Amino acid sequence: MRKWVLKGLRTGIKSTFYPDREETTQGVSPGLPGGKKDTGIAASLLIARCPTGALFRQGEQIGVDFRRCIHCYRCLRGIRTPVEWKGGYEWAALMEGKDGAGNLMGKAFHRSLHVRFVDGGACGACLSEVEQLNKPYYNMHRLGFFITPTPREADILLVAGPVTDHMRFPLKKAFKAMPSPKRVLAVGACALSGGVFGPSFASGAGVTEFVPADIGVPGCPPPPLAILHGLLLAVSRKPSASLLFPESTAERKT
Repeated sequence: MRKWVLKGLRTGIKSTFYPDREETTQGVSPGLPGGKKDTGIAASLLIARCPTGALFRQGEQIGVDFRRCIHCYRCLRGIRTPVEWKGGYEWAALMEGKDGAGNLMGKAFHRSLHVRFVDGGACGACLSEVEQLNKPYYNMHRLGFFITPTPREADILLVAGPVTDHMRFPLKKAFKAMPSPKRVLAVGACALSGGVFGPSFASGAGVTEFVPADIGVPGCPPPPLAILHGLLLAVSRKPSASLLFPESTAERKT
């Protein structure tokens, strides 16, 4: 027994120190495209390489719709004029039309937030990242966040996937069963825009097509720290990112 105690003391704490200080461990985030100032032929070729339409012209810039980015790296690798790439992991932001503290949870939830997770037909990548939050390294319990098996005890509905036909009713039912105040966290490109799966005959174009989402976390999949940032944003313990949700695709065409 004493050997195990000594080994634990020598090893020290292995959980991340985020949010008290920045996490610098290698591999915690794949980063995000940051756009580029370019309007020539090279820009057109670069935009055409994006399989989901996440890149678009914005004046003299190449803009990025982070709701659609799937981390395929086609805008970074195998091309002479790649986009700028940004590191970091604080990607969570309030959805369009959601602003101010009125859309976040009150102080009573700062250290006691219960989360109900719903798989809306995700491929499994976002599910794996969410699962990491419950494990020792990210350890969301230390921050007062807990997974609950029932929506009747949930404060946050965390949804991944484009919401397939079979999950529309369960998602709406879970949302309706939650007590107020309640918030919805859309995790990943599929939950924000449908990703590569939707909209289609089998799935929707994301969470907002069925329930009102308050916070979005882009990425395919977003790393655990980005999801953790979303939970911290929900209780006003971290500010919203400014990189998310440019003008919609429909607005860009007009």
